[in-house]
This record gives sequence, structure tokens and C-alpha cells, in this order.
Amino acid sequence: MKQTVAFLPGLLCDADLFTAQIAAMQAAGHRTHVADFAGEDQVSIPAMAAKLLGELPERFSLVALSMGGYVALEVLAQAPERVERVALLDTNARADDPSAAARRRDLLRLAGRGRFLGVAPRLMPLYLHESRLEDEVLTGAVAGMAERLGVDVFRRQQGAILERKDHRQTLATYAGPVLVLCGRQDQVTPLPRSEEMVALAPDGVLTVIEDCGHLSTMERPEAVNAALLDWMER
Repeated sequence: MKQTVAFLPGLLCDADLFTAQIAAMQAAGHRTHVADFAGEDQVSIPAMAAKLLGELPERFSLVALSMGGYVALEVLAQAPERVERVALLDTNARADDPSAAARRRDLLRLAGRGRFLGVAPRLMPLYLHESRLEDEVLTGAVAGMAERLGVDVFRRQQGAILERKDHRQTLATYAGPVLVLCGRQDQVTPLPRSEEMVALAPDGVLTVIEDCGHLSTMERPEAVNAALLDWMER
């Protein structure tokens, strides 16, 4: 059955995060939609979810990475009956703990003092597997997304992430097919968070991508595509 598949990007990411996955879904005959979380009216995760719900047909599937996963879980809270299935990639169902919240506030303070660097070279090891750090095409694409979106979007998105809800119970009550996918070496949302989510989801499966960091869709597109296409057939 052909479906509408909505792609939900992460912090300081745009459609380039999902280039390979969009192509794979379109080749399989599915309609695709990429959420835009950069607008000035999107200052909270619930606002992002509400805007997306207004853009999509009555039934749809979600593919969401990192911050996009927070929005996907909020969509499940607001309108679970509309979601055919959801793929949660390199994300987390919990709210920030105090240490994570403190790190985000420190980054916001730096940005407020004009020290916004996007995804600077020194931050790449946090997002990408060590084997990909010399790949100039990949690192350039990651940095390019952050540069296009810029400091104002960074502030809004970080503020929204800081205020997000814990959605573990939301996931536990959603009956549709759930794919939880994580890079084995993801340092931003480590594998135990994915293991927790798949244990909560009544119809959840876990895929771990080897030799991969946080941005699995760009680092290991073929492996991610294979997992997504299999999930679409469940």
C-alpha cells in the first residue's frame, strides 16, 4: 500500500538529512513530505507537531531523527489515530535530565553572545563516527545545513527542546508499528535510550547500525534505507 511518509529533521537540519531516504521512498512509490521546523511560529515541540498535522493527510507515516523524534512523539500524543507507523531514529523519549538541560542553556548563552559556530569542526566527533570525520562531502553537508538555518533557528529549536515533555508513556500506548534505529556509536542519544524505547513500544523493533554515529541517515544511508523499507512492509 502506498503511503505518505513525512520526514522530521533534527536540530539545525533540513531536507538534506534525508536525501537518500526520500529518494528510496519515492522509488518505492510513496509520497513524501519534509517538515520545516525553522519558522518563527514554531517555538515549542507542540507547536511544531500541530503545524505538521495541519500539513499532512488524514493518515501518514513518520520518519524522524533526533529533535524530529521529539516532534514525532508529540504527534503521537496529539493525534495517534492518524499515524500509520513511526520510525524513531537516533532519538530519545525522555525529557532532558538536569545535566543535559544545563549544556543546552550554556550553548544558548554562547549563541546570545555572538559565539554561534553551527556544527564546527571540533563538534563533528560528537555527531559522526570517527571513520567518517575525513569525509569532506559528508562533513560539508552537515555544516552546510547548520549554516543555512543559522543562529535564530538554533535558539528557537534549543529552547523548544529544553521545554519538551517526557513521552515514554505516549510511546507505550501507541499500537502501530514502531521502528527504533540507532547508530552503534551514537554519542548524542546513546543506544540504551533506543533500547528503552523499543521495550516500551507494543509493536517495536530495534535496528542498530554498525560503525555509525548520530546522523545515521547521512552516514550509513543504505543500511538505514533497508531498515525503513522493511518497516514499511510490516
